Amino acid sequence: MDIPKELRESGLKATFPRLRVLQLFQDGKNKHLSADDVYRLLREEDIDLGLATVYRVLMQFATAGILIRRQFDSVASVFELNEGGHHDHLVCTNCGKMEEFLDSSIEERQEEVARTRGFTLMEHSLSLYGTCAACIDIVAARQKKIRRG
Repeated sequence: MDIPKELRESGLKATFPRLRVLQLFQDGKNKHLSADDVYRLLREEDIDLGLATVYRVLMQFATAGILIRRQFDSVASVFELNEGGHHDHLVCTNCGKMEEFLDSSIEERQEEVARTRGFTLMEHSLSLYGTCAACIDIVAARQKKIRRG
């Protein structure tokens, strides 16, 4: 992604804070970031940008189609780069970890369900909620403790 070009084509000036925010999404390990996450990462780099400004920039990017805003149950809104392709999400209800996945058989089944009911899908999102591998022992221990009283 040519970040300065994307900004110009969206009618936004390529300021340092905007460039850095987009770089966090492009280069970072975590591809799903909340406004608080972005704010914290910028503060760690001694970039003085207020939380309200971070949120405003993220919303400008979402409006321009550069980022996609996602709302998951029990998780703050997160943003991800709009890379043009569709994918679905697995969300850990314990730690909030998110993983993207694409399964062609699920996609085909959704199309079939819509078609048999007379719908033409314009867009959809699928989010599966559960416990990630890293949290499974933590959740099991918590449940065991609850059962013991």
